[in-house]
Amino acid sequence: MQRAAHSRFKKDIRIKPDKPAPKASARACARPDCPKEGDHPVPKSRDDLNEHLWFCLEHARAHNESWDYFRGMSEGEIESFRDAAITGHRPTWPLGKRSARARDGASAYEYDDRYGVFGGTTEKPRPRAPERHLTGVQERALDVLNLDATATLHQIKVRYKELVKRFHPDANGGDRGYEERLKQVIRAYGVLRASGLT
Repeated sequence: MQRAAHSRFKKDIRIKPDKPAPKASARACARPDCPKEGDHPVPKSRDDLNEHLWFCLEHARAHNESWDYFRGMSEGEIESFRDAAITGHRPTWPLGKRSARARDGASAYEYDDRYGVFGGTTEKPRPRAPERHLTGVQERALDVLNLDATATLHQIKVRYKELVKRFHPDANGGDRGYEERLKQVIRAYGVLRASGLT
């Protein structure tokens, strides 16, 4: 009796494959003299890229090869399009220019400095030179080149070239008295190059 009652509540829950969706009626190629199906969408115009014409493969290729997005645009319009494409044609503004003060009637291009963080000055602060942490070997190499720790890459290279020309035997009439000094300059520059300062 229990078995009969239990089987009465059983349902067939097997998943049955769906019937295939009926195929939509084929579009005809948008080219009037073509009897083929139009399976390939191409944009109607550059003003509305979501509207399409439907062509067969052959006519879609021909359309795409002859279609010029910029046809009818001036050089200035093309240039502004290229500039806007950098940001995906979305509006942009300089950092800190949009503020809550625009709600209160102030210009949207002013930033709110109510705490005086920026000091109300319009001058741009000069960028600080990056601090170098030099090892003893690097400091001695800079001393050989008669430079201090704040020397730039350009200054190091210029000084190296200057000292090599000055101490080279050819510049001193073949005198080998400066040869040891030249070796020191070359070694010092090698240390600076190996450490990534040049």
